[in-house]
Amino acid sequence: MRLLVAPDPEATGNCVGRLLSLRHPKSGNTTCYLFDNGDLQEIHWFKQSYGSWFLGDYICEDGRLYAATPVDPVFILLPIFEEARMKKGDDPGKFRRLDEIIFVDGYPGYQHLSSIAEKLMQVVCDFKEIGLTKFFRLNDSKVLAWLHYKVCQLKRTLPTLDKNYAAQDEKDTLADAVSILGEYLKDEPWLKLLCSNLKLDLQVAAKAPDIETLPAIESSPASFNPIQGKRGGDKRTTRSGRETKKAKVEMDTRNIKEMFCRASRRGK
Repeated sequence: MRLLVAPDPEATGNCVGRLLSLRHPKSGNTTCYLFDNGDLQEIHWFKQSYGSWFLGDYICEDGRLYAATPVDPVFILLPIFEEARMKKGDDPGKFRRLDEIIFVDGYPGYQHLSSIAEKLMQVVCDFKEIGLTKFFRLNDSKVLAWLHYKVCQLKRTLPTLDKNYAAQDEKDTLADAVSILGEYLKDEPWLKLLCSNLKLDLQVAAKAPDIETLPAIESSPASFNPIQGKRGGDKRTTRSGRETKKAKVEMDTRNIKEMFCRASRRGK
């Protein structure tokens, strides 16, 4: 998580990178994201009606503060790739050029993701090349395999974040992991499809877990291997095939709202 101070959501202010207005993958509402060096982070805006934020030796006098949390761009791109294939019934849909897919009326920010979209979306799409042009079509089976991989990541992470998660049974942890993913997935078709495959009740999975510390839903281009995902593999590999160490989970992270409240009280 990054803490940012900026005059308004449309200005870069003290941020490094570019602020993009994109549709939230679940609600479809306009949401602000920070695109920085190939990484995408969702901007959360906190504002006090009184006082100011006190952060270390710095005081933000007007009380406005922005937190940027990493998010996997595949979640953000999934809805527009779903729409672009124009799937009807059992028909797998159409192959489309990347520049056609990421052209979204009223949201030019998607075009700034073209530099990462081609590589990232290959893990959930079929693609073919005609000349120098690549054409993409979302593949349900690949999306489901990718979602399974995300669920496995969260199932391993949740017990390390909270003692209650470490004590609960595996099925409850599975439901909570799916609930967290559900914050970035529309019920139709992906959340429903995932729940059906995992034999989970959609209503149970749709309820977000009450936990103070949630892991960021992010990934790097090399973090998901479709074959590895199907095997339920535990190891991550680089492009050269060498194993890499699992990312350490930060154990002393606190609820962001609680942290801000404490900071504001100290600043009075």
